[in-house]
Amino acid sequence: MNSRIDELVEVSRYYGQRKDFVIAGGGNTSWKDDQYLYIKASGISLSTITEHGFCILDRSKLNDISSMVFSSDSATREEQVKNALMACRINPDTGLRPSVETSLHNLFEYSFVVHTHPTLVNALMCSKDALNKTEELFGDIALFIPYSDPGFMLFTIIRQKILDYRARKGHDPHLVFIQNHGVFVAANTTDEIKGLYHRIEKAIRSFVKHVPDNKPLPLSDIITGIIPAVRMLLSTETVQLVRGFHSTVLDHFITNSVQFGKISMPFTPDQMVYCQSEYLFIENSSSQHEILSEISAKAREYRDRKGTNPKLIFVRGEGVLVVANTAMALDYLADIVMDFTMIAFLSENFGGPHPMTAEQVLFIENWEVENYRKKVSLGANNGGRVENKVVIVTGAAQGFGAGIAELMFEQGANIVIADMNKEKGIEMTETLNRKATMNRSIFLKVDVSDPLSVSTMVNKVVSFFGGVDVVISNAGILRAGGIEDMTPETFDLMTRVNYNGYFHCVKYTGPVMKLQHQYRPDYYMDIIQINSKSGLKGSNKNFAYSGGKFGGIGLTQSFALELMPYRIKVNAVCPGNFFDGPLWSDPVNGLFVQYLRAGKIPGAQSVEDVKNHYESQVPAGRGCTALDVVKAIYYIIEQEYETGQAVPVTGGQEMLG
Repeated sequence: MNSRIDELVEVSRYYGQRKDFVIAGGGNTSWKDDQYLYIKASGISLSTITEHGFCILDRSKLNDISSMVFSSDSATREEQVKNALMACRINPDTGLRPSVETSLHNLFEYSFVVHTHPTLVNALMCSKDALNKTEELFGDIALFIPYSDPGFMLFTIIRQKILDYRARKGHDPHLVFIQNHGVFVAANTTDEIKGLYHRIEKAIRSFVKHVPDNKPLPLSDIITGIIPAVRMLLSTETVQLVRGFHSTVLDHFITNSVQFGKISMPFTPDQMVYCQSEYLFIENSSSQHEILSEISAKAREYRDRKGTNPKLIFVRGEGVLVVANTAMALDYLADIVMDFTMIAFLSENFGGPHPMTAEQVLFIENWEVENYRKKVSLGANNGGRVENKVVIVTGAAQGFGAGIAELMFEQGANIVIADMNKEKGIEMTETLNRKATMNRSIFLKVDVSDPLSVSTMVNKVVSFFGGVDVVISNAGILRAGGIEDMTPETFDLMTRVNYNGYFHCVKYTGPVMKLQHQYRPDYYMDIIQINSKSGLKGSNKNFAYSGGKFGGIGLTQSFALELMPYRIKVNAVCPGNFFDGPLWSDPVNGLFVQYLRAGKIPGAQSVEDVKNHYESQVPAGRGCTALDVVKAIYYIIEQEYETGQAVPVTGGQEMLG
């Protein structure tokens, strides 16, 4: 690969991974020589871009675009410009689409151009005194461009300004600031680019009195308690996700309607593309009932008027709820809210906030280019069997739980890895999130034997995803031993984890699911215990485990009777032995080793003897796998009639009569 493209990838990721510079897949970078321009394709994220994420364009063809005559109708003109840019591609087979800002990148005489939307820069660009303060801070080394609708018209304005600057100075400006948009930084090396950005940041910080930390604030029980209801209120077509949060800077703008007015209109095109152009402000926050009533009424009016649901709901003194149809979109919305509230706060250093006008907003709402970028950057649902469901899997850091989590994540579920093992849980979560899908996984440390720990975990899930659709109570422990060997302490531990833990999961997720049912009565949810074949038949010298699993089936049947009126199905899956997982195969304390030591298998002299014994008992001739179990889970979730069942997945080892 060309070493300059290496540099382009590096500088792109350098700024793309900083949320104070780039959010929601925004920003743009390029490098060019005399023949070709390499520019980040529309919808590609700078944070993870490779050399394959750049459109390559013929500069001689690009140069001709500025002299072309296009329609006076804005929609027609932008379509014509888009087609002209597409015709300049050297690599059309990739399907990549050049950024609308491509011609501007081509115009600069410098090799590298890095365009971002830094929070500090936009605190200046989205302020009332943007022009005067830009000139005061940067003098004539920079150009300031008043806001114009993005696209070809903005390019023509900037082009003329740069040509005039070039005529006066004999070279191009290194900095071009655009009102309510961001900054273009251009230079011949990436080191120069970084130096210029450092200069910008230093200059603005020297003028700003205080840059707050914007620390998170805890959500109140009032807000946490209504999030599942809001989720279903706004799930008018497909089921949505909701995230609630609060912060010190956000708190400044939700004390009353006057303060909220400072953030009630979008500051930048990026903001409104993802957040829409209007937000709800809920003024009566004295009780859950009043908040929900106001949200319901205002959301209905919003939907009738705009044909869609609101994305942002600010609650006076409490925080904000962001609503989206994918977890990735939730991430974007949360980042954008944190960004534009900080922009509004810091803009007070430059005369106060200056949002986009109603006319400017209307143009962006109807601009195909931004809608395309949003579609590409957010991607599309993959149509998985558990698409966008919120699934808690306890004991998911390893073993069966990890296999279940991974397979369901691949089918579109948002997975909560709930486990005691923080190191392995985080590792598992990171592995899933590296798959670059629209869904997300989070790790939450939980001890299922501790009711407070489970309650706290469920509240965090609700705050992050908006509710719970499926609970898979998988966490368990096994300590083999006969009556004489088993200590009361070990028996009590196994019972608290394997039996009580299942109860705790149902106890604290049940109210969330009931609330979801209250606001969407046709919606089915699932609680599934990963039981065992030992819950179907007694297990020699393994009574503590088997007894807990037998009890689990009793709980399943009883929970099913109580919860089915709320369309909460409760079932169990009873897997056979997972020989390949650490529970059985760990060389120090796996069950093969434990059973050998306990003398559970008469005549067994080695671990291999124990394994052969158990495999010989399975008509299918092998152990159970996570895929076998997940297929049973999918059956349970997809059907809407059965509840209270114990579904065997034992390869024929246990057959129900």
